[in-house]
Amino acid sequence: MNPQESELQYPLGDTLPATGHTIELATGVRWLRMGLPFALNHINLWLLADGDGWTVVDCGIATDETRAAWEQVFAQELQGKPIKRVIATHCHPDHVGLASWLCERWNAPLLMTVGEYGFARMMSASLPGADGPSMVPHFRRHGLNDPVRLEQLEERKSHYTRLVPEVPNHFLRLEDGKALRIGDHGWTVMTGTGHSPEHVALYCAALGILISGDMVLPRISTNTSVFAIEPEADAVGQYLNSLEKFLPLPEDTLVLPSHGKPFRGLHKRIAQLQAHHAERLDEVRVACATPQSAADIVPLMFKRELDTHQLTFAMGEALAHLHRLWYAGELKREEGKDGVLRFVRAA
Repeated sequence: MNPQESELQYPLGDTLPATGHTIELATGVRWLRMGLPFALNHINLWLLADGDGWTVVDCGIATDETRAAWEQVFAQELQGKPIKRVIATHCHPDHVGLASWLCERWNAPLLMTVGEYGFARMMSASLPGADGPSMVPHFRRHGLNDPVRLEQLEERKSHYTRLVPEVPNHFLRLEDGKALRIGDHGWTVMTGTGHSPEHVALYCAALGILISGDMVLPRISTNTSVFAIEPEADAVGQYLNSLEKFLPLPEDTLVLPSHGKPFRGLHKRIAQLQAHHAERLDEVRVACATPQSAADIVPLMFKRELDTHQLTFAMGEALAHLHRLWYAGELKREEGKDGVLRFVRAA
């Protein structure tokens, strides 16, 4: 356990739900866990008792393995009750990948914010700007010039659609601050930006539980990236502002994250995440004594070997930290004769 983790409390210790099974965390709140074929090898999903049925929070990716795990859940964990609603916290494949399959299987509606639903529809349709190949000119403009990497990015045409083959044609909108009744309890919708367009977390005061999605994770920092479709986004600034929304919640709130284990220590974790980004910004600030592209910043921020999938997030994250300092007026942006954008300290 790293030092930061030791400052958090894990009420279940190292206990994890077996594939296709659940663990009850509170009355009517069940934890299940699905595998992912990435370095981040799992996602946590949640079943919430909803009267004569269940509400599902997040879906997993569209693979045969995930479908098989769900089939086991259907057979053994639902107590003979149907799934009534499907909530997707945001548009990323591990969260919305099987939404259409679940909704069709149970004739259940999909609930998302309009921002997340719109992006999921755009990416599942591979619309220009939201598709994989759009990353190539975007990252080339920010200094990525390795022809092998660029070719691999060009070939990622079907990355999202393979994991999210379809998204339901209609949805029910979730809105920030609105109450959502699920069974015996009210859950407050809390939206956040920086990681995705309009990410949903759900807070139940009666249970003292926050389903945090990807906004607050216990072991890793949430990715904050600038991608081609919004090339001048201030993702880090948006994310840090969004974290502030969780500070009024009680410190002993049980946080149910999308990755890692349920934990207590919400305020401590927010402080750790704030400190992490402050340290990253300091590194970038020092490096920009001379002009730096996002590609130049990647090895400064990520000192391990990265595969192409990881490189997309690393490039996006490096650019997001450059943009935060640019928007703060600490850096200026210059375009070189090679067409690459570089950032350097403002006079």
